[in-house]
Amino acid sequence: MKGRVLIIAGSDSGGGAGIQADIKAVTALDGFAMTAITALTAQNTLGVHGVVGVEPSFVAQQMEVVLSDLGADALKTGMLASPDIIVTIAETIARLAPERPLVVDPVMVAKGGHRLLQDAAERTLIAQLLPLATLVTPNTLEAEVLVGFPVRNEDDMRAAGAALLAMGPRAALMKGGHMDEGGSEVVDLLVTSDGVQRFAHPRVPTKHTHGTGCTLASATACGLAQGMTLADAVARARDYVRRAIETAPGFGAGHGPLNHAVTLDPNWRR
Repeated sequence: MKGRVLIIAGSDSGGGAGIQADIKAVTALDGFAMTAITALTAQNTLGVHGVVGVEPSFVAQQMEVVLSDLGADALKTGMLASPDIIVTIAETIARLAPERPLVVDPVMVAKGGHRLLQDAAERTLIAQLLPLATLVTPNTLEAEVLVGFPVRNEDDMRAAGAALLAMGPRAALMKGGHMDEGGSEVVDLLVTSDGVQRFAHPRVPTKHTHGTGCTLASATACGLAQGMTLADAVARARDYVRRAIETAPGFGAGHGPLNHAVTLDPNWRR
């Protein structure tokens, strides 16, 4: 086991997304997951039914005690419930782990299009957290909120990625899973100052995709914590998520969880 990842995100009581998915993904890829929980949710495959936020000072305390004792090789943020929490997290990272790779999953828009952050929190995320990020991983709906223009095709994804780099992160992984959902291919673009790397794989026809964003971001953070290059970390994370979708257990009446334990199959990277 190698690669310590501190995950700062909300809990999903259904186990498919959030902190639960993050821990499973990092563990499955032979990393060590640690957490600072920002919110509790009452959640299942049908949706989010309730949210209780955690006091910002306690979020900071969780981060401080982990970093001062266990340390971290990379960090990942997910659901951040309020502007105050975002400011607190950004200040704590800048103070205690400024040189560590940081993957920011901007959990802003739910699968059905419901906005999960208020406008003030969105502005705070852009101003405070994105400049610290090694990588930001928006889906197309989140990218539209961040950059302020429609993201409907690969050219739009490239333009949005360039716009995001101007906000401070060193790279942007533009995820195309929400785009052209009837299409036969899923395309993601890794946008950096050196250019654009295109990743594609056949779309898996399934509704069991709950937690794909959390899982992909944490799997990528795990790769960075283990010393992989950004492109290699993204490639392995995408392979992992694809196989976890293909072998999903089929639980729940809505968008079901992935099979985070797919790596128990020695041939999972086929």
